[in-house]
Amino acid sequence: MAIFRLLLFPFSLIYGIIVWLRNKFYDWNWFNSTSFKLPLIVIGNLEVGGVGKTPLTEYIIRLLKSDFKMATLSRGYGRKTKGFRLVEANQDASLNGDEPQQLKNKFPEITVAVCEDRVLGVEKLKETHELIVLDDAYQHRALKAEMNLLLFDYHRLKHLKLLLPAGNYRESFAGKSRARIIIITKCPIDLSEIEKRNIKESFSLASYQKIFFSSLAYSKQLRRIATGEGLALEEIATGTPILLLTGIARPALLRKEVEKYSTHIIHHNYPDHHHFSRKNMLKLVADFKKCGKGAFIITTEKDAVRLKSQADKELLAQLPIYEWPIEVVFKHDELTFKEEIIRYVKAVK
Repeated sequence: MAIFRLLLFPFSLIYGIIVWLRNKFYDWNWFNSTSFKLPLIVIGNLEVGGVGKTPLTEYIIRLLKSDFKMATLSRGYGRKTKGFRLVEANQDASLNGDEPQQLKNKFPEITVAVCEDRVLGVEKLKETHELIVLDDAYQHRALKAEMNLLLFDYHRLKHLKLLLPAGNYRESFAGKSRARIIIITKCPIDLSEIEKRNIKESFSLASYQKIFFSSLAYSKQLRRIATGEGLALEEIATGTPILLLTGIARPALLRKEVEKYSTHIIHHNYPDHHHFSRKNMLKLVADFKKCGKGAFIITTEKDAVRLKSQADKELLAQLPIYEWPIEVVFKHDELTFKEEIIRYVKAVK
């Protein structure tokens, strides 16, 4: 794989030149960038793959939804529809994408919309909302936002920052300069102050930028997707067979968490946003039956949204499939982060 990526390096150079020119054309105002007179919070990343954008979006929603009429807007990756759509609770994930559907199911009181053209999407929402949170729109420079939150996975900070296709970066590391806030996600709970300082120094922040460190907190209860019934993790006996079903970008952290509760894990691992087929489900059923009495299945909230869209709901209803909710927690400086967000929203509003 490493050799294959090395062969792709010339294409990365071409891609990098194209991206650099595109960004410069926006910087020089040769390309039009539209601004709006309402708060826009953009959540994004430079590297492809899961860095925790959706959990952070949920955090922002919880922070602001009681005080502001808010909406979220995203592309709706993997959906079979096109154009602007308002997401309704409990719709088929293929209509809107798994992450927007997850947000609407969890927060039915807010507006969740999808649109490939973020400018058009904001135009549709601006008259009836006080602020809009845009998921995965950092590279969408046709839209001008003052509050860009840029996320980096703690576990990948030391990886080579190569551009696509030889690497995983959408644009060069220098693209971090457009961010007002940088968040290092998935940090270990015991991250030391010395390491935090070293990471901060490695980013060479500008005077207008701030950096924060966050972790993922796993719920103490699993939730059965068919009934909503809870299962306390403390009730799981050591050695209980657990089938782990994932269709996310980087499941290693989740698997490590599951290993705290069982040494007997069968991992059905699929690509990010994978639409589970009947063949996939039949394999899951077969492995579940082999495990015998007491076994159950754990999946993510994002995967659960796609599972609920399965045509063969009767098959799934018979299986004890539990989703594992997660939340973002900040290390020590949560109040400062909240103040930064609220201050920006009130200033623009």
